[in-house]
Amino acid sequence: MKDEQTKSAHTTDIFSWWIPPAILLAIQQIFWRTPYGAVLQGIILGLLTSLVAIGIVLIYRSNRVLNFAQAELGLLPTVLSVMLIVESGFPYLAAFAIGLVGAALLGVSSEFLVIRRFSRSPRLVLTVATLGLAQVLVLWALLMPEWWGSGVTSQRIDSPLSIQFDFDKFRFNDNHIIVIIAVPLVLLAVGAILHRTRLGTGIRAVAEDFDRSGMLGIPVFRLQSFVWGLASVLAFLALFLRSSIFGLPVGGQLGVLFFLRALTAAVVGKLTDLKTVMATSLVLGILQQGIVWNTDSPMRGTALMAAMCAAVILLALVARPQTYSRFANLSEAISMGEIRPIPPELRNRLEVQATKYFLGVISLVLLTAIPYWFGTVNILRFSALFIFTILLLSLVVLTGWAGQISLGQMAFFAVGAVTAGKMIIEWNLDLIPAILLSGIVGMGLALVVGLPALRIRGLYLAVTTLAFELAMLNYFLNRRFFDWVPSPSDRVLRLPIFGHIGYSSSRGVYFVSAVALIVAVAAVRGLRNSRTGRVLLALRDNEQGVSAYGVSVVRAKLMAFGIAGFLAGCSGALFVVHQQSYSVTGRGQLSIRVFISAIIGGIGSALGAFLGSLFLWGTIWWLRGNWFFFATGFGILTILLIAPGGLSSFLYRFRDWILRQFAIRKNINVPSLIADDQIPDANRKDDKEPYEV
Repeated sequence: MKDEQTKSAHTTDIFSWWIPPAILLAIQQIFWRTPYGAVLQGIILGLLTSLVAIGIVLIYRSNRVLNFAQAELGLLPTVLSVMLIVESGFPYLAAFAIGLVGAALLGVSSEFLVIRRFSRSPRLVLTVATLGLAQVLVLWALLMPEWWGSGVTSQRIDSPLSIQFDFDKFRFNDNHIIVIIAVPLVLLAVGAILHRTRLGTGIRAVAEDFDRSGMLGIPVFRLQSFVWGLASVLAFLALFLRSSIFGLPVGGQLGVLFFLRALTAAVVGKLTDLKTVMATSLVLGILQQGIVWNTDSPMRGTALMAAMCAAVILLALVARPQTYSRFANLSEAISMGEIRPIPPELRNRLEVQATKYFLGVISLVLLTAIPYWFGTVNILRFSALFIFTILLLSLVVLTGWAGQISLGQMAFFAVGAVTAGKMIIEWNLDLIPAILLSGIVGMGLALVVGLPALRIRGLYLAVTTLAFELAMLNYFLNRRFFDWVPSPSDRVLRLPIFGHIGYSSSRGVYFVSAVALIVAVAAVRGLRNSRTGRVLLALRDNEQGVSAYGVSVVRAKLMAFGIAGFLAGCSGALFVVHQQSYSVTGRGQLSIRVFISAIIGGIGSALGAFLGSLFLWGTIWWLRGNWFFFATGFGILTILLIAPGGLSSFLYRFRDWILRQFAIRKNINVPSLIADDQIPDANRKDDKEPYEV
């Protein structure tokens, strides 16, 4: 009986891989039917997408990490090949071969120099490391054309053949034929390697159990290097062939929609099923061409496609069976940056209390004096710094304390900005109720996003929030598609607070932002010391234990999302008043940098939020051109290697060192600070009197 059930389940798995792509294709045929020429274009686009999606799956199966640098692994060698062809006159095949070898070397070196350093780290740390790696690779890709003195922003290369033909109102050439022939052959070769060779068997073994594979003599690190090299080659093939058809954005970042389609296909395939991933990639390409064909502009179509990808990811994750995986759960890593309070043995000492009050007074004096020391530009910069500190505080609550990974905080921020801008422009609403209502709207939206978190965790939740944010910023909160969104030309007036307190000047905005930051920090600190804060921390560390004590896990998770959404919405309202207009330009690129900055500052404390905001805006203010990629890329990798707790951990270590010296000088026994060798040994005759307790 058991054998029959196993056989039945196996048969179901074999024939169920086509169901998700079939549903997507049916949706496309019902709502966005296209000519057969557009379908062929979609198939070509889907084939290119499948190469990147397969790379994502391979790295996930090898390292159990979602590689956010997958597209960038192919971008750098592709730029090299394109420049060799266009600027240096290299033959097509020679430049292609150089790029192919360079891609393999880049993938292997990335695994050896970066990923391997975090092989024993929690999955969140490794995931953030791939974000840093992506930033580094983008920097080099943007700088490479300058080696040839090229100022071209986009390049399209021609293949050695000269073939053109028309098919159902669309023109195709030899580049399309190369994709149709070459990509399936590459995918078949990858499948043969994984399923018909000892190398593939070893890769699957490493994916199942890293430690056990090593004990069985399998060279796990060499296999992982091979997988990264293979994934990089696949990404290079996708982008190189894409540059022949659509062109390559040499002077700017690769569009997020390309990676989002690949990520959607990988998620639909549960990051394991290659057949589902390939079929879904093809259907997503057809779906995109159908949407673009049936909309009035390509930009509107691509934005709607981003929203569709977000919906597909959400439905795929919610519909999948709810299972617990030690790889999908990242909560063990999110405690990085969590500060240790002052030990109770020292907390009430007069010297410690006096120092705390002194530092508090100094901080207030500096906050008050800043607008009188600097000019208008710098005053507005400090105001933006305070506002984004409030935004990063929302990540402290949601990710640092509650353990819920979110890459979508900018969506709540933008919703708050739209709400406040709309109410102030059309209703002449006072600033205080506008901020509060924006926070409530952000809270409501966060609760809606938090509902899937009841079933989704870890990496999957990160993917969901990222897709949600891209859909919101590119489509739902874009003036080009919805008239109710404020236009960038609509001026948001700084109306007097309560009708009497004016803040139209830069100093006025500064003090409003400073007061809002003080209120937010006080509220977050109070939350941290309350029962709610303790529940959130317990939820992060042991969700099953929290449930065993009778605490509602559902309520705790939704509470974390609601508080974070409220803070993000309030910060968005402050920012739209600060800028006096609303615009979505650049917000999509800013979202990942916000999360990276929170990690760099220290995602477990309010001080970390301030330092993260300072890092974020410092890279914008003081680094020209594309060099902020250097700061975010190398910065996050350096911080993860040296101080996983973020920049704030350095300051708290220094504080603990001072407290340790004070405890030693005062002969106070503080077990949490004093090292074991500093505690007297009763068997030693030369010991001094024991420390006071």
